[in-house]
Amino acid sequence: MNGQNRSDIYPGLEVDIILKKDQRTGTLTRGFVKRLLTSAAYHSRGIKVQLDDGQVGRVAWIVEEDDF
Repeated sequence: MNGQNRSDIYPGLEVDIILKKDQRTGTLTRGFVKRLLTSAAYHSRGIKVQLDDGQVGRVAWIVEEDDF
């Protein structure tokens, strides 16, 4: 599931994000959402979040149980 809808994302959710420094390469960083930073209900490039480890980026993909 992509990360464009704010209603699909909540604290504790495991996601893959694209950090600002990785926008050109598309390298994904996996982590758990600490807080949501985008207030809009939808964002075409992904909802911006902060992970538990403090990294900030836009959600590219929501990790689901069957993604492993």
